[in-house]
Order: sequence, then C-alpha cells, then structure tokens
Amino acid sequence: MLRALAVDDERPSLEELLYLLNADPRVGTAEGAGDATEALRRINRALESGPGGPEAIDVVFLDIQMPGLDGLDLARLLTGFAKPPLVVFVTAHEDFAVQAFDLKAVDYVLKPVRKERLAEAVRRAAELTDNTPRIPVHEPDPDHIPVELGGVTRFVAVDDITHVEAQGDYARLHTDKGSHLVRIPLSTLEERWRSRGFVRIHRRHLVALRHVGELRLDAGTVSVVVGGEELQVSRRHARELRDLLMRRP
Repeated sequence: MLRALAVDDERPSLEELLYLLNADPRVGTAEGAGDATEALRRINRALESGPGGPEAIDVVFLDIQMPGLDGLDLARLLTGFAKPPLVVFVTAHEDFAVQAFDLKAVDYVLKPVRKERLAEAVRRAAELTDNTPRIPVHEPDPDHIPVELGGVTRFVAVDDITHVEAQGDYARLHTDKGSHLVRIPLSTLEERWRSRGFVRIHRRHLVALRHVGELRLDAGTVSVVVGGEELQVSRRHARELRDLLMRRP
C-alpha cells in the first residue's frame, strides 16, 4: 500500500486532499504537512528510516505556491537525494506544469481536485512503487489523446489536430479551437500518427495533411498554411511533402 504525504498551507485544501487519499484503496497511510519546511523534516525522517522502515514515504502530494519554501523548491531539494519519494503536484495554477515535469513529477493535478483525477495520479504513483501491486491499464484510444484543461481530463480527437509544435520534451497540439500541451516528444507522435496522415515538415513541426490548405513557394523557400497559420518547411522535408500533397485524395 502506498504511504503518502500531502503538503498544503491551506488547511481546508489539505484536509480535503487527505480525505480523498485515505478513501483510495491503494493508499495505506496518508499524513499531512502545513508547509514545505515541515514536509522536508518529515521526508528526512522517512529517508533515515529507509524504504522498508516504519516512517517511509512513497509519494508526496505537493502544493506549489506556499509561503517561504514553495513546492518547486522542495521538489528541487528532493532531486538531490539518492532515493527520494515520488512527487505529484496538486495546485490551482496551470503555469508551472513544464517546470514540474522537468523535476520528474509523476503527475500534475489541478485544483479543485476531483476524486477521479486524483485516483489517476495515485495509479501512476502505484505503478512506479515496487511495494504496490500493479493495476491493469487499458490500452489508449488511438482516435483520441487525453489532455489536461482546468483540472479536467479531456479527450481531443486526433482528426481535429491541425499541427503539432515541439516544445522540448513536450508537444503543443493545435486545433481550430485552441492548443494543448502534452508531455509527449514530437518524435513519438510522429511515429504514432504517421499512418493517420501526419508528416514532419520541420524539426519543430508536424502537420496533418488533411488540414493543409496551401503550399507556398517564395524565393526558394517553402511553407504551408495549416489551421490558419503559415509554417516553414525545411529543405530536407520539402520534396516529400510536395509529393504527399500531390497524391492526397
């Protein structure tokens, strides 16, 4: 069973999080800490106890914006330990997601916390913890991709995605209705969606052929208009793209 530590300086939020964690059958114990300093002292005791010790902690559910030492600061400190607990960020702010995943966070849950969304974070932590039984995971739906938006997991249809933009180890999915950041490298999506008509046109861009509206040639440079946006095509991809567009039904 998972041994969890919840950290939040707002008492009502902390109590609600502890209530939800204790209601999850995969969580054996759930303790609370009112700030990052108190949490760090508790984690130090856990590390001294060892992974099988009575004070061990498997995962920390961590708020970000707290007075003094904030959640990101605490997570950075934990990366310096040999065997730190897993970290799940629980926050009301979307802006820190990239920093959180750069710190190897297991998940990023937005407040107000929904029971189903927190259960997914617990599942991910459980799969990474040796002393917790594996829980079967269903195969992902190939026609949709899950994205986080305002604390809600939504499923975007792959056919609605006009193009994809690389942002480090992340990818930004563009649709006619907006964009979504997912923690998947562009190269992975290129391989996964090649059979669905997605083509690499640049080291930073992947486009859906069905959504390409124009192919432009100007003084030796090639670009395409997709989703109302003009994107440059690199020389190495230009010929392949032209051939594919000419053969497009």
